[in-house]
Amino acid sequence: MSTLRTALTELVGVQHPVVQTGMGWVAGPRLVAGTANAGGLGILASATMTYTELESAIAKTKTLTDQPFGVNIRADATDAPQRIDLLIRENVRVASFALAPKQELIAKLKTAGVVVIPSIGAAKHATKVASWGADAVIVQGGEGGGHTGPVATTLLLPSVLDAVDIPVIAAGGFYDGRGLAAALAYGAAGIAMGTRFLLTQESTVPDSVKQQYLTRGLQDTTVSRKVDGMPHRVLNTDLVNSLEHSGNIRGLVAAARNASKFKTMTGMTWSTLVKDGLAMKKSSDRTWQQIIMAANTPMLLKAGLVDGNTHAGVLASGQVVGLLNDLPTCKDLIDGIIADAIKRIDALGALRT
Repeated sequence: MSTLRTALTELVGVQHPVVQTGMGWVAGPRLVAGTANAGGLGILASATMTYTELESAIAKTKTLTDQPFGVNIRADATDAPQRIDLLIRENVRVASFALAPKQELIAKLKTAGVVVIPSIGAAKHATKVASWGADAVIVQGGEGGGHTGPVATTLLLPSVLDAVDIPVIAAGGFYDGRGLAAALAYGAAGIAMGTRFLLTQESTVPDSVKQQYLTRGLQDTTVSRKVDGMPHRVLNTDLVNSLEHSGNIRGLVAAARNASKFKTMTGMTWSTLVKDGLAMKKSSDRTWQQIIMAANTPMLLKAGLVDGNTHAGVLASGQVVGLLNDLPTCKDLIDGIIADAIKRIDALGALRT
């Protein structure tokens, strides 16, 4: 089939300029390998994995694909340096970050030949990581799921493109060939999608939960600060509605309870949790209440996206959920996006006189 050659495909060595984002509890070996084998860039989500689990996930992904893939790392995690060493040893092609990694970590990765792609939410952040040596950035507009900002992709994307001269990958509201063609027209090097890949056959999210996503409309998401203290776009559920109308004390009590559960599940010590909290505080402008509430995120997402218990968990989602009505394979999804984008681009060319 025809394809689109961009700065992203050249940089990473993938066939198509389509990225599957590192969604916690969702982006595991099966989904990442499915994306990679379809010609896109799949990214493992490691923030919800222990170091040992990440080792196993990388090894499993390698048994399922021989194509390039990436790993998303929490830049403020206390064991981030060890995880970076693991990526280098295992010849992982891409390291992506939800927060800006330290300059020395970027240098270490680049020296080892690993492509560094942080996610950013403002032009000033893109400028900073570009000056530190980042190879590309993913910029997510407010339409995106999970932690998100207030500025729409249509405004945030051009502001970042004007600010840096490294490849920019557009995220937030993308799901088809029209979106890819539009992003390329802006000057982006590709698109990144989360919710669209969550709703594929390779996604391990329970089928009953996927069906809940497929029944939602464009107005069925909420940007809540009651999940973990930061703006977090999720599906409207009874739990989310309850959290939105709850007081701060209830949120803090729930966070403390979930922190204990997360500690037990991952085998982390209390000292490690405290160190992670201190690192998070140092690397962001969060209040201590937001730091404590951040303990909610892993367990609430696990309850919904892994256990299928939507009464006790939350379901991260982009606004694009209201436009999705099927569960394609990763190959069918990416092939369809590329074919449609090429058709749209050719149609635009025909407008020239």
